[in-house]
Amino acid sequence: MTIAVVGGGIFGLTAAIELRARGHAVTLYEAGPIPHPLAESTDISKVVRIDYGADADYTELGERALEGWRTSPLFHETGVTFLSRAPMQPGGFEHDSFALLTSRGHPLERLDADAIARRFPAYRPGELVDGYWNPSGGWAESGAVVAQLAADARAAGLVIEDRAVDDLGAIRADLTIVCAGAWAARLVPELAGSVRAIGQPVFHVRPQDPALFAAERFPVFGADIARTGYYGFPVTADGIVKIANHGTGVPIDSDAERVVSVAHEADLRSFLAATLPALATAPIVHRRLCVYGDTLDGHFWIARHPARSDLVVATGGSGHAFKFAPVLGALIADLALGVPHPLAHKFRWRPELAGRTRGDAARADR
Repeated sequence: MTIAVVGGGIFGLTAAIELRARGHAVTLYEAGPIPHPLAESTDISKVVRIDYGADADYTELGERALEGWRTSPLFHETGVTFLSRAPMQPGGFEHDSFALLTSRGHPLERLDADAIARRFPAYRPGELVDGYWNPSGGWAESGAVVAQLAADARAAGLVIEDRAVDDLGAIRADLTIVCAGAWAARLVPELAGSVRAIGQPVFHVRPQDPALFAAERFPVFGADIARTGYYGFPVTADGIVKIANHGTGVPIDSDAERVVSVAHEADLRSFLAATLPALATAPIVHRRLCVYGDTLDGHFWIARHPARSDLVVATGGSGHAFKFAPVLGALIADLALGVPHPLAHKFRWRPELAGRTRGDAARADR
């Protein structure tokens, strides 16, 4: 079978590599460099976690992905902390993640205010009073991962065409898979209203004391994330701490200039002053809007077009797809080829959605 994959981000590359491994002739179309500077899957780092509240589907998928990440030198297993400003309660992200993961045998460490202050001195004492540390998880060098996948794709015999696809009718293939992220609705107009471009602020700051943010004292974190949206990473080798927001975000045109607003920066400074005082006045050396291809419910959209048997859409990363890279290609390939899959219903074609109920329990809607 000849298969065209439109889009060279984490959806497109992993799918193309998997489909090529299954014996298909695959051409991937990407209008620009890989990794593309505007893609959701770029930047210096992405969180790899198995913590998904009470959602056993994503948790199990994350467990399988983590095994794949552990074979990559671009993954750093620092562990992850999810901490809250109030005692954990049923229905909350931290509580439900802790309950599900411990029931699945994961050795999490519950942390109270004293333990947080003792183990993680960068946090203002008493600001975060409950939560846990999970030794499973960490972060991946996301831009480098995408570049490596592109190299792997070429080595596997994929054809990568550096050109834009404005009209799917111009593609000659037995099957076309649109993996165009926030741009997917331009190629498949039926997605309008179901997949949208949402901008989220990302900051790289330079601490005066990098040692305070070393991984052993400052692993990947979510700071009351389902309420504040804020998460971040330990300091890099060149002295950068990345902090970003996984929240409501701002609707934007996918091709519009991506501007981190004065309000975004003010909100960050307020969060840092309250939670990470050593970063409160640290210089911001880079800022960007990460644009999500956002579905209404936060679940991925991986499904065959209801009226076109030769067209599949795989998009809707909604800010949390990258961590599944080691298993994402097989998931997309199965659903694209009609292989029965237990997650087919979750990621189905679903224009009937009218409200916003988050698929990712860590996502803050403020």
